[in-house]
Amino acid sequence: MSEASARPPVSLYAESTPNPLTMRYVSSRMLVQDGRLLEFRTPQEPVGVSPLAERIFNLPFVTGVFISSNFITVTRNNSVDWDLVNLELRDYITDYLRTDGRVVYDDAPAQALADANERASTHAEAKSPEDEKIIRVLEEYIRPAVEGDGGHIAFKSFDDGLVTVSLRGSCSGCPSSMVTLKQGIENLLKHEVPGVREVVAEEL
Repeated sequence: MSEASARPPVSLYAESTPNPLTMRYVSSRMLVQDGRLLEFRTPQEPVGVSPLAERIFNLPFVTGVFISSNFITVTRNNSVDWDLVNLELRDYITDYLRTDGRVVYDDAPAQALADANERASTHAEAKSPEDEKIIRVLEEYIRPAVEGDGGHIAFKSFDDGLVTVSLRGSCSGCPSSMVTLKQGIENLLKHEVPGVREVVAEEL
């Protein structure tokens, strides 16, 4: 069965995130298959891939859409405040999920889905026991908290004591995420994985 086939009753609630430009909308049902991540940064990227993201990008203040499991993170520009559009956007998304309901097109090109997933970023392949341990720490201790804020973190590389991660969703471009990266994630990895001396975010 495709992700778009069944449309059970759905409700949505909004949560603020550490990034003042992003809001997280949590659905009462799963939106994409577990493990699938979709990130769109321009109105053109979701065309033919995600009708939900296409619909959200119809709003002039939207600059980014990130979809994972049962939540959508929407990033806005500076032309409006959330106080003015949050409730309307929540209702807008809820209405779509209750009517059309499709998150991904059934005939979405495989490469386009792969590109969207790559933008959202999955872990790079572990090449050493240290890489495996870093990924395990990220999965067990860090990713749940990051996803709770509407974001995503993934391991990219570990070289000469330097861990590089990617930050997506609400974490992308968020000033406070850099503080979390240094004070929280870096300290935890230093404690759990011998040899880690610094953690940095991948340049977009």
